Amino acid sequence: MKPLSLNDVVAFVEVNIGDFHKRRAESLAKLQLVKILKRKNPYLFKAKNVTTAHDFVKYLLDAHLSSQEEAIFGEFLEQLAIFVNAKVYDGRKSSAEGIDLEFSRDGIEYIVSIKSGPNWGNSSQIKKMKESFSKATRIKKTGNRGVNIQSINGCCYGIDNHPEKDGYTKLCGQRFWEFISGNRELYVQIIEPLGHKAKEKNEEFLVEYGRIINVFEAEFLRDYCPDGRINWEKLVRLNSGTD
Repeated sequence: MKPLSLNDVVAFVEVNIGDFHKRRAESLAKLQLVKILKRKNPYLFKAKNVTTAHDFVKYLLDAHLSSQEEAIFGEFLEQLAIFVNAKVYDGRKSSAEGIDLEFSRDGIEYIVSIKSGPNWGNSSQIKKMKESFSKATRIKKTGNRGVNIQSINGCCYGIDNHPEKDGYTKLCGQRFWEFISGNRELYVQIIEPLGHKAKEKNEEFLVEYGRIINVFEAEFLRDYCPDGRINWEKLVRLNSGTD
């Protein structure tokens, strides 16, 4: 184990956090209203009594961006976790399917699947992760059956006070960051550098966000509000019809 320099962590974040902002902006530029309308639940918007084009488009866009940003930022946190672990335990990005990180500590080989938060998947997704753990373990034991391999589901935020699961250990939030770094307070220490140039980048993002809102609202009014009211039948047919 080598000591972790927080200066190295800060430098990594400041160099790489820009990619998160760039990708979230790019996700806006690639959007097409009709494609989002086909993916989102029209019944939900009706149940929420959305009556104006502006509100409909804003709800639609915000729901899309929320899921996009969660995925993009989750990838960034995965990269940060691997970087930290490499500095302390010489960990490395895994080439095994479904495994993100591999490292050795105290005679134990750890294989780690990194997720954003504790409620990341349904039963079939968890089953798939466990299958990835089993496959990676079998491969590692080939030619070295005595090796001690531990499977870890690491979550970058949140709490799970029952870490021992069926076939793996789930470490969330503070437990996860301490596990990969040896630093009990790292989960708190990384929050400040994540804000590097956040105000500047978010202002740039909001300019593009406002433009997309205006473009989509004009398109929505033209195609789905012929008399000024939302044509729900047309929306539902677009989203769910087979005719």
